[in-house]
Amino acid sequence: QVQLVESGGGLVQPGGSLLLSCAASGTIFKINVMGWYRQAPGKQRELVAAITSGGSTNIADSVKGRFTVSRDNAKNTVYLQMNSLKPEDTAVYYCNADVNTRWSFRRDYWGQGTQVTVSS
Repeated sequence: QVQLVESGGGLVQPGGSLLLSCAASGTIFKINVMGWYRQAPGKQRELVAAITSGGSTNIADSVKGRFTVSRDNAKNTVYLQMNSLKPEDTAVYYCNADVNTRWSFRRDYWGQGTQVTVSS
């Protein structure tokens, strides 16, 4: 019904940068919030960054000043620019979208996840 396709993950050295992209497609009436979560081994999934359709953002304290979230509403795409990466950023990153597929039906959709590994 709604699919989220991610790209941009991979292996990077500490201090490096990665850009993650996530494009939503399918039966979409309105996308409210889009964002990124991550889950490291042995830890719960946590919110990294989120952005509303109007451009308001919510950034986790652990990545403030290093990560930037943005979106292109015309393309139904959300981005996560990750700079100054640290080993503790290593995790599977999941794209999330809060979607109305029709006016009165709204729920979250998830991407399959993309691995980000920060290691020297």
